[in-house]
Amino acid sequence: MSLQKDEKQKIIKSVKAHDKDTGSPEVQIAIFTEQIRKLTDHLKINKKDNHSRKGLLQMVSKRRRLLDYLSKKNKESYEKLVKKLGLRK
Repeated sequence: MSLQKDEKQKIIKSVKAHDKDTGSPEVQIAIFTEQIRKLTDHLKINKKDNHSRKGLLQMVSKRRRLLDYLSKKNKESYEKLVKKLGLRK
């Protein structure tokens, strides 16, 4: 359920701010979003997988904290990222 290396590189390439950007909040949020989408699909099939459900909830809350941080620090970047990733709010 984790992302493959090439999938992660593709996500980083689409969101990065500069050439060596791998850990900015924007990149982390994009990676979490893709992991959350994959895990959500997994949980639709495997309804009783509570361990993965707990991991999903942790990822969602971590992404929420990163989004809150980004909205406080750089509102313009936050709005652009939310629109690009198709997130609510």
